[in-house]
Amino acid sequence: MSELTFEQMLEESLKTIHTGEVIEGTIIDVKPDEAILNIGYKSDGILTRNEYTNEPNTDLTTILNPGDKMEVKVLKVNDGEGQVLLTYKRLAADRGNKRIEEAFNNREVLTAKVSQVLDGGLSVVVDEVRIFIPASLVSDVYEKDLNKYAGQDIEFVISEYNPKRRRYIGDRKQLIVAKKAEMQKELFARISVGDVVEGTVKNVTDFGAFIDLGGVDGLLHISEMSWGRVENPKKVFKVGENLKVLIKDIDGTKVALSLKFDDSNPWKNASTKYAVGNEVTGKVARMTDFGAFVELEPGIDALLHVSQIAKEHIEKPSDVLTVGQQVTAKVVDFNEEGKKISLSIKALLVPENRETPAAAAKEDDSDVVSVDIDAVIAKQEAEDAE
Repeated sequence: MSELTFEQMLEESLKTIHTGEVIEGTIIDVKPDEAILNIGYKSDGILTRNEYTNEPNTDLTTILNPGDKMEVKVLKVNDGEGQVLLTYKRLAADRGNKRIEEAFNNREVLTAKVSQVLDGGLSVVVDEVRIFIPASLVSDVYEKDLNKYAGQDIEFVISEYNPKRRRYIGDRKQLIVAKKAEMQKELFARISVGDVVEGTVKNVTDFGAFIDLGGVDGLLHISEMSWGRVENPKKVFKVGENLKVLIKDIDGTKVALSLKFDDSNPWKNASTKYAVGNEVTGKVARMTDFGAFVELEPGIDALLHVSQIAKEHIEKPSDVLTVGQQVTAKVVDFNEEGKKISLSIKALLVPENRETPAAAAKEDDSDVVSVDIDAVIAKQEAEDAE
């Protein structure tokens, strides 16, 4: 029996490897674009950047270190130059497929960083498996710009698993819907009409603002934003602003809100401040053909009928008054229940050539015209509605 040469003994001492086999190797050198591994074979193994990760421009020297051990899969035993080509990402993908399958079957919530923002959705990678989250499944509301999710860690579930077609679909929307439903349930269990709660302005429209109460969006109508008159909600509130609001009404899942707190109600002391006979000063807020509405303070407007503006006949208020003008008048009618006040400038004017105080008083009384305030207000409201 002939003796084996040193080369033959060395070759026999080395293991045999096959394409597709999973082996363990030790890193002996790392470059930015490839790593060299001792795999106990007659040739070292080469692991390129493209076979390590799907992330482009990755510098392997920042991830791998000489002396580290790692499992890899044999991609090709001989690349034509006697080198063994290895892959890590395909081994990870095989294991990742199993991981995704388990998550799909168990409805497990996964967390991953958004690696790409695409035209139709988001792309994330879990254990080297790329998962697509369509735009329609990113949120429970329409998202115009998905770029805000770039680089963010997001939670989702696997809604479709098809390894044969390499189709893996993620769904974030159902998690948001479920979370909001739970928050909504908790919110309605602890709130009631009359409570003061904190919320965040979510959206502002011409007719009001939607306030996020934590699972439920309440509507703060323009008419409930102030005791005074609000012309444009967008000039008053900003998205993201925090507010303390009063729960005015709850109807199913609809919540009506208000900023008209009782302690700031201007009508509380109005019967004293604006008693009949008192002289008051206010600002002309708006005008119609039949009169001018004078703001005495935010939340309290009084009607100055056209017949009570001056001694002489006036066709319409705009002939002598302007919006924003300060006027002083006398309160001639006060209706606390209906929250209506009627004013008269004419009642303050001193008549000329009065012979006696009694005659003057009589003339004053005859000059004050009785006005049906309810009818006037109803007409104004009808015009505003048109």
